[in-house]
Amino acid sequence: MPHDLIVKNGTVVDGSGMPRYRADVAVRHGRIAAIGRIREAAREVIDADGQVVTPGFVDGHTHMD
Repeated sequence: MPHDLIVKNGTVVDGSGMPRYRADVAVRHGRIAAIGRIREAAREVIDADGQVVTPGFVDGHTHMD
């Protein structure tokens, strides 16, 4: 089954505290399906070369008060 979306070649910051890394992010049915070097097909592909990708972040700007 193809992914709905693949964001390719981005610099991934995943919020785990680990260093950023270059990877692809695949989305299927509105959820992250895979992170890494993705070879499968997708309905839509976005080239994120030179961009930061933050999978799973709901809102990068929040006030926790």
